[in-house]
Amino acid sequence: MKKTYFILLLSLLYFLSPTEGFAQKKKKARQQKTSTVIKTAQTYIGTPYKYGGTSGSGIDCSGLILRCFEKANYQLPRTAKEQSKFGKKVNGSSIKPGDIVFFKFKNKGKKWYHSGLVTSVNKGKANFIHASTSRGVVESDLTQEYYSKSIKGFRRVIK
Repeated sequence: MKKTYFILLLSLLYFLSPTEGFAQKKKKARQQKTSTVIKTAQTYIGTPYKYGGTSGSGIDCSGLILRCFEKANYQLPRTAKEQSKFGKKVNGSSIKPGDIVFFKFKNKGKKWYHSGLVTSVNKGKANFIHASTSRGVVESDLTQEYYSKSIKGFRRVIK
């Protein structure tokens, strides 16, 4: 009889353990941070591109990433090249909203880095917000050949 009560008590403790509640709280906090970062990026849509810019009057790609993650209390490096080393490397087939996508473009012997924020992933299609030199801050389709052929990698900052 004592053994039955002991097993019942252990089972009850296991199912009511705070680790399950902790996991749920952690997941909710991650979702809130991701939402904050994406919503912040969306507020910049239409902002003109400005090399070195970090404000609503003009912003570049790494400045956009910097400002969005600051709103969720993350301190990232300033340049896209340095940001590409921050956080956890993620395989392209495992990306989630809130991940950062990095590109390496080449044109007439010049190379430059570019970054954007993944906003949605659905059935093999992904969208991202970035600061385009010609169009300002826009949301684009990551599967468009222009972008997909130049992807350098993905990083996850929000864990």
